[in-house]
Amino acid sequence: MINIPYKELDKRDNQSHPAVQFLEFTGIFIVVMILGNLIGAGIIWVVYGLKTLMAFSSMNLNAPNFMSALWILQFVGTTLPIFVTPVFFAWTVVRDPADYLKPSFRFPWLLLVLAFVIMFASAPLIEVLSNINQKMVLPHFLKWMRDSEDSAQKITDAMLQMKNVWALIFDVLFIGLLTAVAEEFMFRGVIQTIFVRWTKNVHAAVWITAILFSAFHMEFFGFLPRLLLGALFGYMVAWSGSIWLAVWGHFINNATDVVMTYLTQHKIIGISVNDDHVFNYACYILSPIIVLFLFWLYRRVALKKQPALQ
Repeated sequence: MINIPYKELDKRDNQSHPAVQFLEFTGIFIVVMILGNLIGAGIIWVVYGLKTLMAFSSMNLNAPNFMSALWILQFVGTTLPIFVTPVFFAWTVVRDPADYLKPSFRFPWLLLVLAFVIMFASAPLIEVLSNINQKMVLPHFLKWMRDSEDSAQKITDAMLQMKNVWALIFDVLFIGLLTAVAEEFMFRGVIQTIFVRWTKNVHAAVWITAILFSAFHMEFFGFLPRLLLGALFGYMVAWSGSIWLAVWGHFINNATDVVMTYLTQHKIIGISVNDDHVFNYACYILSPIIVLFLFWLYRRVALKKQPALQ
């Protein structure tokens, strides 16, 4: 049977049904997101003026101070709400941050090494899924999804323009670390715990959460690789009982993309994170085998620490 620190889920006498918790969490998140975007817009208006704020309606990247304003809106309107909502929910609504956030550092440190290797070993498999996803053809009435993603990609590319090493460090900390912490607290912390309690099946909870995680990013043509990443992070938490293994894995994934982009921009390397065929067919075949073996090892190490939870 799977090792689940979620097994200590009987402390729920005073808690509402998981379905109600999910609705409560979703409602709180929507409210916090709206408030965050309003506050972010207000800060931009006060600091840079109405002209810069209005540039967002047309996504005019060349507008004065647009990039500085974009970072403000990204942090206050997106990253901060994604972090604040699960923390508020865990401490105030369900009053059980230990189970819903899993902030414990009590896990074998070897798991950090295994998580690190897993992330790089999974890269060819993620590339395969990305290529499959890119070849999917949407019906004509869903063409707006491709246009929306192209627009979002322009914004992402603009945020990843790094002229010097300080910009690289900033992006690694913001896109790599802060995003990883916020998203893991929300998805593998609160949402996965809710679905473990709702379905009473860890595998179902991991994959449902991974689907929601991928859908949340609103990128159809990146859905499959992000789904896999969500599942990898989900099992890292389920077997270790700590959110920090998923944060570590998520950070490695994000930071690697940032560093690779920087190296490509400065012509230090000749490949790009957007290349379709970085790996060969041998890598495609070996990648899932290696990842499965590493997760088998990861699970054994995690179970050894807490045998009572097997």
